[in-house]
Amino acid sequence: MAWTSRLITVAVLIALMGCFTGALGNYRRPTRVGVNCCKDVSKARIPPATKLIGYKQQNALSPCVDAIIFYTEKEKYCSDPKARWIQDRLKGLEEIMD
Repeated sequence: MAWTSRLITVAVLIALMGCFTGALGNYRRPTRVGVNCCKDVSKARIPPATKLIGYKQQNALSPCVDAIIFYTEKEKYCSDPKARWIQDRLKGLEEIMD
């Protein structure tokens, strides 16, 4: 009888291992998302004639750097948050949230 219960236990363990390894075989890792951020900034002024529609503040988290990202209809500008002109251009703009 001990032999039979041992055989059943081994069979159950093998069946459970098969279930777990089968489930792991179907596991797919998440798709890698590319980094879309400012990796460099400019202190140069954005021309006053450029119509800005919003901005976003980006914190440094490698490879990204601290930046104020200004948005137009078609482009984005990665600007140095320490540049003197930044505060003037932020006035009246809405912060864009992710």
